[in-house]
Amino acid sequence: MGKFLTSVLCAVLYGTLIHALPVNDVLSESPVLSASSSIAEAETATSTTTDVLPSPTVPYASDDPNYWLWNETTTTDPQPERGSLGADILGPQNIPIDRQNPDILAPPTTDQGTVGNAKWPFSLSKIQLNTGGWVRQQNVQQMPIATAMAGVNMRLESGAIRELHWHQTAEWAYVLSGSTQISSVDQLGRNYVATVRQGDLWYFPPGIPHSLQATNDSSEGTEFLLIFPDGNFNDDDTLLLTDWLAHTPKEVIAKNFQDDISDWDDIPGSQLYIFPGVPPPDNQQPPTSPAGEVPQPFSYAFSQVTPTQYTGGTVKIADSTTFNVSTQIAVAEITVLPGAMREMHWHPTQNEWGFFLEGTARVTLFAGTAIAQTFDYQPGDISYIPTGYGHYVENTGNTTLKFLEIFNTDVFQDVSLAQWLALTPPALVKQHLQLSNTTIARFNRTKGVVVGGAGAQVAPSPAAASAAAFKPRAERLGGS
Repeated sequence: MGKFLTSVLCAVLYGTLIHALPVNDVLSESPVLSASSSIAEAETATSTTTDVLPSPTVPYASDDPNYWLWNETTTTDPQPERGSLGADILGPQNIPIDRQNPDILAPPTTDQGTVGNAKWPFSLSKIQLNTGGWVRQQNVQQMPIATAMAGVNMRLESGAIRELHWHQTAEWAYVLSGSTQISSVDQLGRNYVATVRQGDLWYFPPGIPHSLQATNDSSEGTEFLLIFPDGNFNDDDTLLLTDWLAHTPKEVIAKNFQDDISDWDDIPGSQLYIFPGVPPPDNQQPPTSPAGEVPQPFSYAFSQVTPTQYTGGTVKIADSTTFNVSTQIAVAEITVLPGAMREMHWHPTQNEWGFFLEGTARVTLFAGTAIAQTFDYQPGDISYIPTGYGHYVENTGNTTLKFLEIFNTDVFQDVSLAQWLALTPPALVKQHLQLSNTTIARFNRTKGVVVGGAGAQVAPSPAAASAAAFKPRAERLGGS
């Protein structure tokens, strides 16, 4: 009992001493002791400085390596093992899928809980085959987390037509290959025709009728990505010209157009959807409309925009400030050099639908309440990040990563973690993270956006990362 009272008295006196110290001493430049610092080191630090170091209220964060353990360049046998954790698979295993998902099979130790499936490969979407092309889609049926947007991937052979139609939602597109000629008429009778080339965009507001046709600029035709700002969108629900007329009495059609009913003898008896056609000239002109052309073009030469260069790659953005008619969809096209990353950030009011064009990547989604999960992506994969979730996009390969960030908004917005901390009072940051003044002073007060690249510390090879995953801490830090 006497020992217990003595311990309590010592604790009280120590707490009183710490409370009485000046704030400047607590916020001094002296670095905070790491979890592995020895008592002798602590005594030396105390004897050589008057600075007093705060005790952590929670354990220090682990510095165990959490690199991806394999990628497309390795022949590693994929197993759910990270250092001393896990064990190999004894039952059946889909090795090709496991090779593509190292951070699902052997997650970083920083992962905790689940956020829902934030990855969908278009390769797993059923393709609808038509004469002249094909189409596949992703919506909440494939990816329940993606409630705000749905995606469609469509291919048209040279001259093939996606028939005249309209949607109850807006339609936004990014041309992946070839050229697509679009035509449209708005609610005031103003028309528009344009040829949209690889890397360019188009946008049609809700309810505006339009058509899509592959030109012969390429003998292979065209392929494009369509985005609809509704996760429940289903391309089968499109309102089609031929479908409507096939389900309307011909006498009504003749009366509507003030024609003889015999003029309509050869209209299709069901929808065409996609069908072969004659390639249009690139300089195709629409009929002259008494109302003129649409005042805001439905296409945008995004491929001609000069990207902004950052230390780790490039970014270019198209939203309603540049592509004025696109009031419901914004996009950022991003490249990330090997060893670099799209910096840690979040989007304050928008969900993010991502599409990977080239290279390989990993993304960790932080959902709050200690929940974080890491996903790996390859070309043709879709990602989805709910509003406000913290995340980064890291290049895990040895070639340039290229991807799209797409948002259901009129103006692109993001919040940079580094800029936030750089523009917050340093003393406040220091009390949170126990960083030195020198470290805090290096924080970038402008957004880094894509950081790393040339001159950056490149992650070790997957084999080296695996070997280092759980070395003793002193050995990893260079100690004996």
